[in-house]
Amino acid sequence: MTGIKGKGPGGRELTVKVKTSRGRTASSQRWLERQLNDPYVARSKREGYRSRAAYKLIEIDDKHHILAPGMRVVDLGSAPGGWCQVAVDRVKSTDERKLVVAIDYLEMDQLPGVILFQKDFLDEDAPGLLKDALGGPADVVLSDMAAPTTGHQQTDHLRTTYLSEVAVDFALDVLKPGGHFLTKVFRGGAENQVLQTLKRSFASTYHIKPPASRAGSVELFLLAKGFKGRAKLDPRDQAAAEDEGDEQESWRP
Repeated sequence: MTGIKGKGPGGRELTVKVKTSRGRTASSQRWLERQLNDPYVARSKREGYRSRAAYKLIEIDDKHHILAPGMRVVDLGSAPGGWCQVAVDRVKSTDERKLVVAIDYLEMDQLPGVILFQKDFLDEDAPGLLKDALGGPADVVLSDMAAPTTGHQQTDHLRTTYLSEVAVDFALDVLKPGGHFLTKVFRGGAENQVLQTLKRSFASTYHIKPPASRAGSVELFLLAKGFKGRAKLDPRDQAAAEDEGDEQESWRP
């Protein structure tokens, strides 16, 4: 059973408290309480977004302008569809001219303007299906993929970093010159190798923690702008990339 959020004495917001329930673990109870008190969750329901994650992409794009009308976009790990909704709106994708291609092994309801595949991106034939559906080079590749969590932070970090590496490799194959790439990573050290790869092939790179990303979460986003083409693996190029700093944003809403 849950309480109801409303106004208390003096007009203050009342925080929802979740009562203990037989069969509910402490972690699930904390998750439920966090959801009920999350302003982004409430906002997503009011504004018709499928998940609070939509606001992460909105905040990043409002600042970095990676989406524009007419662009072709790939969304990796798209379910339940929040990022797709944002992309469709900003590139003006329609059922007559579908500019957004999405994939996830989880079931996701169809969206107007989206070519959707329910399939594991790690399947051997998945990249080819996405390329065929695009009908040309992509302007933007988005990846919100994350491995199912195990509760062991380093394991979760490494598994999600691997998904980021696979997403990078795909982006280097499908992006047009000047294109952009955005991926989720978990902090823990291994993500630095992903960053070095991006530095060699893009004009600029950024570490981003948008306001919609929960402060206590280990997630952050790597943004690479201005695709220059797949760089050759030369040790001297790698050393140069490591010497170049990427922008670590101090976000001011």
